[in-house]
Amino acid sequence: MNRRGQVAIFVIVAIVIVVGIVGYFLISGGIGLSEIPGELQGVYSHYDSCIEEEVRQALDIAGSQGGVIDTGEYIPGSEYAPFSNQLNFLGVPVPYWYYVSGNGLVKEQVPSKGDIEREVGEFVAENIRCDFSGFYEQGFEIDFEEPEVKVRISDTKVEVEVASDLVVSKDDLNAKKGTHSVEVNSKIGKFYSLAKEIYDEQKSSAFLEEYSVDVLRLYAPVDGVEIQCSPKVWKTGEVVDGLKEGLEANIAALKFKGEDYTLGDQKDEYFVIDKQVDENVNLIYSRNWPTKIEIFGDGVDDELMIAGTVGTQEGMGIMGFCYAPYHFVYDVSYPVMIQIYNNEEIFQFPVAVIIDNNVPREVEYSDLIDYLNQDEFDLCEFKTQDVEVNLYDVELNRVNGDVSYGCFTQKCRLGDTESGNFVGKAPACVNGYLSVRAEGFADKTQEFSTNDESFAEIILDKEHEVEIVVKMAGTEVEENVIVSFVKEDGGSVTAVLPEVRKVGLSEGQYEIKAYVYGDTGISIPASTKEQCYDVPRSGLLGVFGATKEKCVSIEIPGTEVEFALVGGGQSDVYLLDSNLENGNIEISVASLPRPDSIEDLQYNFELFENQGVGVLF
Repeated sequence: MNRRGQVAIFVIVAIVIVVGIVGYFLISGGIGLSEIPGELQGVYSHYDSCIEEEVRQALDIAGSQGGVIDTGEYIPGSEYAPFSNQLNFLGVPVPYWYYVSGNGLVKEQVPSKGDIEREVGEFVAENIRCDFSGFYEQGFEIDFEEPEVKVRISDTKVEVEVASDLVVSKDDLNAKKGTHSVEVNSKIGKFYSLAKEIYDEQKSSAFLEEYSVDVLRLYAPVDGVEIQCSPKVWKTGEVVDGLKEGLEANIAALKFKGEDYTLGDQKDEYFVIDKQVDENVNLIYSRNWPTKIEIFGDGVDDELMIAGTVGTQEGMGIMGFCYAPYHFVYDVSYPVMIQIYNNEEIFQFPVAVIIDNNVPREVEYSDLIDYLNQDEFDLCEFKTQDVEVNLYDVELNRVNGDVSYGCFTQKCRLGDTESGNFVGKAPACVNGYLSVRAEGFADKTQEFSTNDESFAEIILDKEHEVEIVVKMAGTEVEENVIVSFVKEDGGSVTAVLPEVRKVGLSEGQYEIKAYVYGDTGISIPASTKEQCYDVPRSGLLGVFGATKEKCVSIEIPGTEVEFALVGGGQSDVYLLDSNLENGNIEISVASLPRPDSIEDLQYNFELFENQGVGVLF
């Protein structure tokens, strides 16, 4: 090979090397900032700062919205479950990580770290709109492509890589950079991991439900006995308000191990949750948030909770005293916002706390994941049947109201009527029911099978607010009076004078019972009674069934009977709409002998059963 051939080979090799270097820079996105002419570097630095600003905004939104930026479609709650799929927190919609839908279905919507990274990347790609106007005024020419963004979240930082050719030129200078890397100091990754740990702890131990049951028994009547001969009465609204206040204060007092706090005394350790954390954690419940508190039991209605007396009935005189036992059952559902924060950042998510029949919800959260991956039957997602519902008052005038449809344990809101008429879709169901509510009218339900019915007409009874006046032996009684109205087709209301004088009544057949209690001053001294019963004899005789009498002493404590039945009666009365329009009802009852002993109390209840009441409008 001659010398000229060798030179040609070297030239070819050199060209290949140069082409490779140029190709490398083209493929890798161009030259780095250090190779960009100094006059053009400001544009690229400005673009990086725009990226960083959008990243910080995306992280703020994700942290305040439970790890998501796009909160999705708003799904409302219902009377059955007041939760929507989002909690409105100071105007910010924060999706629940765990809640019960309006149809009573358990829902879990916990984002993964990958979900957060993806949404942050999409937000930056869609919103990065860098303002280059100052550079344009200086004579710069700037061209850039639509960006593609990749995000990686770690405990203390967020790394963002934006792929977008940014070409800058001015005079005879030009540069191109295709990859832009930004690193943002942020604890969102650590906060998210801690949030998942706290959520998993709640799933496994249900600590929020456990504390809630304690609050329920401390702030509301659940089980107990009052030694008295007149019913024990609570206002339902006051019980509900007191329970909300108790939950609000006690949830705010909860702390986690590892937080910076000082306990006032040893009793405050009760409020420390057995979960180690290394960041600040805050738990919040507000009485103004969607909350369901339903109370069940004998003597419970929307206005009052009444514990009836035992010991005054026929055949109970042997007890020697009377008392008012009570047992109320509560279903409570309310949201708690869990916040992990420092001086610069916050990550928060809400969960629903469920108390069912006075105990924490039995469904294990940890079992929900597999359950939710299966196909759920959501009744309201299958509105396939055409229905038409017309609402009228008793004079057949059109009434506007809200129409729902129930089937088994689920209930779907169908919508509002227009000019008293609703036309739409409902789920297919046999022996379901239409439920109607209209302002100024009594609620009404009507059996309705959408499988073979499509048309319904419902007549609503107007509800009147009526003030109750009670007279005994011609004299008005204003204190210690209980009047109950039990409707034949279901439902009841109770007036307790003087606290609750007005009740809502509609036309229909009622059983009216009026009780008047007075101060008796009866004092029942402590006593001891001997109770005897047969027990098996010991030894061989006991084997053959021989018994002997054994007696024990039973001590009955002394009792002061402050109030006892001194008047009243009961009657079945049909109340017409025209009777209720006046806005007041006068109940007349006969007096009973003022009792001086427990036997007299029992005798008064026997008389009460045979005494009627007079009703004047």
